[in-house]
Amino acid sequence: MGQTLYEKVFDRHIVREVTAGQYQLAADLHFLNEVSSPQAFEALRERGLRVRHPGRTFGSADHSISTGGDPLDFVDPMAAEQVEAMGRNMAAFGLTYFDPSRGEHGIVHVVAPERGLTQPGMVIVCGDSHTSTHGAFGAIAFGIGTSQVRDVLASQTLLMEKLKVRRVEITGRLAPGVYAKDVALHVIHVLGAKGGVGFAYEFGGAVVDGFSMEERMTLCNLAIEGGARCGYVNPDQTTYDYLRGRDHAPQGAAWDEAMTAWEQVRSDRDAAYDDVVVLRGEDIQPMVTWGVSPDQSVPVGGAVPDPTAISGQEQGPTRDVLDFMGLRPAAPIAGTRIDVAFIGSCTNGRVSDFEAVADQLRGRGLRVAPHVRALAVPGSRRVREALIAKGIDKVLIEAGFDFRDTGCSLCCGMNADSLKGQETCASSSNRNFRGRQGSPTGRTMLMSPVMVAAAAIAGEVTDARRFFAQPTEPGAKS
Repeated sequence: MGQTLYEKVFDRHIVREVTAGQYQLAADLHFLNEVSSPQAFEALRERGLRVRHPGRTFGSADHSISTGGDPLDFVDPMAAEQVEAMGRNMAAFGLTYFDPSRGEHGIVHVVAPERGLTQPGMVIVCGDSHTSTHGAFGAIAFGIGTSQVRDVLASQTLLMEKLKVRRVEITGRLAPGVYAKDVALHVIHVLGAKGGVGFAYEFGGAVVDGFSMEERMTLCNLAIEGGARCGYVNPDQTTYDYLRGRDHAPQGAAWDEAMTAWEQVRSDRDAAYDDVVVLRGEDIQPMVTWGVSPDQSVPVGGAVPDPTAISGQEQGPTRDVLDFMGLRPAAPIAGTRIDVAFIGSCTNGRVSDFEAVADQLRGRGLRVAPHVRALAVPGSRRVREALIAKGIDKVLIEAGFDFRDTGCSLCCGMNADSLKGQETCASSSNRNFRGRQGSPTGRTMLMSPVMVAAAAIAGEVTDARRFFAQPTEPGAKS
């Protein structure tokens, strides 16, 4: 019987079985950020240890970095110290740092793939939950805690139990106006925020096969929000075309050898899965979250729950969430007023995300509603430069978006970009937890970048398919 990609990659990286079912696993790449690495570096110093494999360790400051134009202009002293410590540690231990003072920085899950670091068949770890993004390339990639960051720095290995594998197939085709973000939110809606606990998700089917690499990254990025430890897509020609010629991709004869190895890492046709879920692409609609967990969502044409119609123990918590979000039971999700709109993050901060928005805005004279604060934050400096070269920055600025420098920005609220009070944000990011975007009473509604743009202009949640289909006059405001 054949093996899945997960099984092949896991087995090839086993150093030894420590106890029954627990393995010491070698990591090919270790990515660092300024939030989860300082304590790990201090632990190395206390023990007199060096980084085991400096050439396999890369870092970028992203969570706390300023997006106001000068990445080192901090409002919060703690953020400043985190970034300064990151630079000191990377230099002291001889590690590759995408230095903000040289304009090399960005969200690590955007920077690493665009530089060709992320490749099929790898085990990749980082002290950040959304490391699952890199699974789009056919890698096993997952977030780790600070103590594990220490362990990987010191040994290039960590302890790991083998996961079960669930195949998630998206068949058929998506309707116009439905994006990878909607697919991800639909999967989480159907399977639940804890449905993937103990699993690796293998995404496949006609829809996923047809996705670009950036769309696959969005899908795998959100695997963790469905409870899965990691998510991946089998590598194919789309993967190879994306990697060819990038900074760290193999060159010449090494490229041909790498492609041969990458082909072999794909799941076998007769691989056995612990579970298989099949979802129809035609059933997926633009999704919007109404609550404080990514699985609390509805299609844009749907309504929020009515607690009185829910039996059992969920009635009380649902009522509590609706009160927190300021939503009426059974009310349509469309028409919910927003105060802030955010396009960016490691989920949707790549070139194609902003291109999709620009395609809807270009030449239509649409403007962000007067009461809405709208931020467009590229995921890396390279993304930002590409958007400027394409003129997309001008399209966004003319529509009323604040086109900012790169960083995690409003996704995590660990920098100057944050919600204030009970502001409601239409966000293309990945988490709608209470307090996630910087205010303990702030409200986050997750959706695709195009849906965020429509909400920003309408001033409320709206179906972007219908909103952008409406004719507009040159110079018109909505």
